[in-house]
Amino acid sequence: MARVSDTDLGARSDRGSEYADLSRLVRGAGLLDRQPRRYAARVTVVLGSLGVMGVVFVLLGPSWWQTATAAVVAGLLAQLAFLGHDAGHRQIFSSRRANDVVGLVCGNLLTGISYGWWVDKHNRHHAHPNTEGHDPDINVVPLSFTPGQAATQRGLRALFVRHQAALFFPLLMVEGLHLHAASVRAIITRRGIRHRPVEAGLLVLHVAGYLGAVFLVLSVPQAIVFILVNQALFGLYLGSSFAPNHKGMPILTEADDLDYLRRQVLTSRNVRGGRLLDALLGGLNYQIEHHLFPSMPRPNLRHAQPLIRQFCADHAIAYHETTLIQSWMQALAHLRAVGARRSSTD
Repeated sequence: MARVSDTDLGARSDRGSEYADLSRLVRGAGLLDRQPRRYAARVTVVLGSLGVMGVVFVLLGPSWWQTATAAVVAGLLAQLAFLGHDAGHRQIFSSRRANDVVGLVCGNLLTGISYGWWVDKHNRHHAHPNTEGHDPDINVVPLSFTPGQAATQRGLRALFVRHQAALFFPLLMVEGLHLHAASVRAIITRRGIRHRPVEAGLLVLHVAGYLGAVFLVLSVPQAIVFILVNQALFGLYLGSSFAPNHKGMPILTEADDLDYLRRQVLTSRNVRGGRLLDALLGGLNYQIEHHLFPSMPRPNLRHAQPLIRQFCADHAIAYHETTLIQSWMQALAHLRAVGARRSSTD
């Protein structure tokens, strides 16, 4: 498991001013300025494409070709989830209410994911990235990201951990269903939900509209296959987009007393690529920049990268960037190493 070296550690009192210096540079360059027109164009493209696919869905009718429609719609739903992510970070508008409206529409209504639950969970991740006992993204059953987690697994869970690297991407195919189930559970228990009646109503509308359209247009077998393909690819797309960000990067403990700048940079990984990859990954390929400045609008991340990368180089802070394939390989290598250590203790 990757660890943080002693040279990377430092007292917050000694290094806290470095982030303030970087923040002044970023703000001075106008990189925190909102880009509502750019977002309006993106929303128009995604919703327009979804509308076109709706027309195609109706015109095709009860056909097995609808599996292709399911695949395309899965990609568009993931793009809506990325927009909900940006709204949750207040990247789109300066007004919290306006961002929440976008988040509720993109999340609850269109993708079937509770916006309030996700924001609460994601904020905890940003506050303590890759930190044992604090980051919910490294406490994901049935995966084990540390030897300590792996050591507690018994029976079928222990068997899974030993083979978790091979099972990781197949497991992502149920991530969409997990997100839906977690959203419903959060609504029922009121955990992290500020606008519970609104969120519940929008989720009901999503489920009714989604299932109603599928079962009205398709035969029952076709409808079931459509849902399975759509949800599997939706989960796989989202999971494959999030996995490169932190999996396989250093995991921190309470003893790792890092300042904010190093905590965010050392636990994050960027993915190299052009504008197409930026669009496909929803800007999450600039994970370092995003974690340092969560409210930075997505269109500004690529412009902030050279400035932040140079700042890290000037202050001897490791800045990790690789290709998409390499990022997946590094994540799988970490899971494989944890699984191997679990096997050696049996």
